[in-house]
Amino acid sequence: MTKDHGPSIKDDETYEALRKDGASKQKAARIANAQASDDQNPSKKGGKAPPYEEWTKDALYDRAQELEIDGRSDMSKDELIEALRKS
Repeated sequence: MTKDHGPSIKDDETYEALRKDGASKQKAARIANAQASDDQNPSKKGGKAPPYEEWTKDALYDRAQELEIDGRSDMSKDELIEALRKS
């Protein structure tokens, strides 16, 4: 039986499945809530931003700073890409 995660989680079943697959609590909540909303369609392809490999290291660092990724100052471009994809 699916556990009730409170009013902040709109789709408990999706949330639990994502957590079981290793998604963070924040990511699982974002996806579960988006899927429960009629206004959003998270299964469709996102925006038109280029892949991280085409970003400059400075742009990657700025994005990592926005997401408050720890250790970003000491990361190489490849490490920043990996950290951004995991967040």
